[in-house]
Amino acid sequence: MTVLELPAGICVGVDTPTDAATFTLTERPADDRRMVTVDSIEQALDELTDRCRTWPQATAVCDDVLRSVDRNAAAFGGVITESLAYSTLQSGPEFARWLAERGPATVPQLPEPVQAYRDGNTLHVRFNRPQRHNAFSTDARAALLEALEVARLDRSVDEVVLGGNGRSFCSGGDLAEFGSFADPASAHLARTRHSPALVLDEITARLGRRCRAEVHGQVLGSGLEMASFCGWVSCDPDATIGLPELALGLIPGAGGTVSITRRIGRWRTAYLVLSGCTIDAATALAWGLVDEVRPVPVTLP
Repeated sequence: MTVLELPAGICVGVDTPTDAATFTLTERPADDRRMVTVDSIEQALDELTDRCRTWPQATAVCDDVLRSVDRNAAAFGGVITESLAYSTLQSGPEFARWLAERGPATVPQLPEPVQAYRDGNTLHVRFNRPQRHNAFSTDARAALLEALEVARLDRSVDEVVLGGNGRSFCSGGDLAEFGSFADPASAHLARTRHSPALVLDEITARLGRRCRAEVHGQVLGSGLEMASFCGWVSCDPDATIGLPELALGLIPGAGGTVSITRRIGRWRTAYLVLSGCTIDAATALAWGLVDEVRPVPVTLP
């Protein structure tokens, strides 16, 4: 068994899976959720080493949080742990460096960031910022919570469908407004007291597969994290799926350390975060990150 230690204390196995490793790389097909198949182990290790050196604090915190998640426990504890860790990193030098490179925060205001309508007992909720690939903003979070409250409180709603207008389901947090929070403590309270993740988790506990996400295009960051709380995720074959937060000096902050870990285990979740790689719909299906890949529509001549 070969286990290599990368910067920030990350341990990567090679070919032989082990629970102790953050994940294990192989060049062979692997069903074991502790393993990730790559084209070249040597190249993957070089890229991971570089990323761990660039964002050592976020890397270490990510590994700590994922190892602490009990996938069989209630979501609340995991979401709280994730948010506290996220707020810690918001106060750190790696996020500060990204903010300085990005420049001043802006808060793009777009009308009706979430659309919701009811068809019989089915509640349809759709992200509606197509100009920004449905990037998730503070106003979108408030509108999403308002829409989901209908399903949470009204037991006559027996199906919820979460989707997105335009070319993408949701491209993750709106980077233009990152850093506009008053302080990390207030941001933590906002994330946890007004959490779409926890509401989706509650709705899924009641409805199961009848709380479903229909994803397409960019399915990144918080978009993937929220969809993964649904009882069924249907995916277009064109989808691009990933967790890009490390490049900001952060970790997933919309419940993904819970929702994605439940679906694919902490090892492959760690790989998505630490590598920054995206996966296609077929890989997501094989891993269990999505539950079906919708067929390509046939266009008749």
